[in-house]
Amino acid sequence: MSYDNTNSGALFKNDRKETDNHPDYKGSINVGGVEYWINAWLNESKSGQKYMGLKIKAKDAAPVAPAPAPEASDAFGDDIPF
Repeated sequence: MSYDNTNSGALFKNDRKETDNHPDYKGSINVGGVEYWINAWLNESKSGQKYMGLKIKAKDAAPVAPAPAPEASDAFGDDIPF
């Protein structure tokens, strides 16, 4: 019998936090069978209420590559479309 971790996850204290931009907690979560990385920051609202801000990213997400530059067109070329 194997363990089913669907719709569950875990956060761990980030022992490598060096700046305020680094998350306070890091971990992973499975939602509907899809694996995600999850980061959490400890925050406080203007009214003084404490909360965790969350950010998730799919584990299999490919890095976003810049769009290729468009090819230069030859406006006065010899190729006539008719």
